Amino acid sequence: MNTLITMTIIGPLLAAAAGMAFRRSARLRDISTLTGVASAAIASFGMLWQVSSNGATAVRVGAWNPELGIVLVVDLFAALVLPVALSVILVVEIFAFGQRRTAWGANPELTGPLLSVLTAGVSLAILTGDLFTLFVAFELILVSSYVLLTHQGQREQIRSGMTYVVMNLLASTLFLFGLAIVYAATGTVNIALLAERIPDLSEGVRIGIGMWFLVVFGTKAALFPLFSWLPDSYPTAPTTITAVFAGLLTKIGIYAMIRFHTLTGMDDLGPVLLIVAGITMLVGALGALAQNDIKRILSFHVISQIGYMLMGLGLFSVAGTTGAILFLVHHMPVKTVLFLVGGLIENHQGTSALDRSGGLVRSRPLIAFLFAIPALSLAGLPPFSGFVAKLAVIDAGVEGLSTSIVVCALVAGILTLLSMTKIWLGAFWGPSPETGSSTTSTALNRKIMTGATMLAVGGTLTISLFAGSIFDLSQEAAIQLINEDSYITLVLS
Repeated sequence: MNTLITMTIIGPLLAAAAGMAFRRSARLRDISTLTGVASAAIASFGMLWQVSSNGATAVRVGAWNPELGIVLVVDLFAALVLPVALSVILVVEIFAFGQRRTAWGANPELTGPLLSVLTAGVSLAILTGDLFTLFVAFELILVSSYVLLTHQGQREQIRSGMTYVVMNLLASTLFLFGLAIVYAATGTVNIALLAERIPDLSEGVRIGIGMWFLVVFGTKAALFPLFSWLPDSYPTAPTTITAVFAGLLTKIGIYAMIRFHTLTGMDDLGPVLLIVAGITMLVGALGALAQNDIKRILSFHVISQIGYMLMGLGLFSVAGTTGAILFLVHHMPVKTVLFLVGGLIENHQGTSALDRSGGLVRSRPLIAFLFAIPALSLAGLPPFSGFVAKLAVIDAGVEGLSTSIVVCALVAGILTLLSMTKIWLGAFWGPSPETGSSTTSTALNRKIMTGATMLAVGGTLTISLFAGSIFDLSQEAAIQLINEDSYITLVLS
């Protein structure tokens, strides 16, 4: 297991160093980047197999005591989320090989190495067992993502990038203060020890800690009202970057929230989380319906869908947490695919604006097919994974007698379907634009980008096909989180 963990964290960092060393050689740079990300993804699937077969594992880096040292924890929750996250990065990197040579592509000398650094940050954030290492992982993600967002130097990218970095630096500052508060109250930042000690604190201190980290992780996850950085920053970046951001960055925030708030027993915050979840769903869905650009519509849907995950967490039940985990696993590849399809549309028609697009169902039926599957899944229609995930969350809400949040979820689902229909009618079913495509892509570029998108769609269909098994794994992971004794024993024994 130690080797597999090393491959998911150190491997991408070595690939990033090699990519920078070979930045003038496209072939060597691409090989090193792809090797690093692919090896990390393969190792993550190996970890899932080992955990599902032999149980969870905790590794004490340097054999230090958990109170002082770094602990990496491969429980079922981490082992289930990590392969999906790294597979998303791998597919996007393949897509980048085709897009980077077009007018819409990112700088190939930077994209590969920085995506490798991002991969290491994501792996560390998912596997870490202490809050300080989680802070370090967030900073790795922030630094690499900020450069990826702004490296082309366009005015809109710099403007939106400043909003992105200011909000995230604010969250990082609050995170540092939160670490100090938690350490002063409990004497540790190890999550297992916090799961033991935080429930023994006074009610006011416990709720204060929970609210503080709700703001920290909520900013990363783009919850209402902390989402202002997302709708402006995502649409300005190249598709390669936007797809990774949409598929992963907010999900790492909600992942951290699920782990921290369940293990430390923050049940008292349930009503607050449900209120925020309902508003997040509706604001995101309404914002999407008001947009006229595919990327902006999809960006607002990132916000809306985070609300469903927060809803599952806010119920603080095994059923709710199961739904949140399943929704997290389903949403990462689905949202990535939709942004990749947006890149194909932009590459073909020279724009992602609905009023300047149209006719793709006739001129590019394959693109229409690649959009339809994840769009139907995002809207929560059967038999796709989105239906199973939304049903799990809503069923948990009904079971918990939380009528208001269930109504919000159903209304947000209808609004999501309407906005997906808006994209379909505008970009695919409408009349073809009078002006032709302004793309500079070659036939090989288009084949690479389309192939990567098809691979990602295949991933979403695989999740749909094995939704029952993934639900069972999510339920088992939820039980381990809600009944924190198993996690505490794993880390401290």
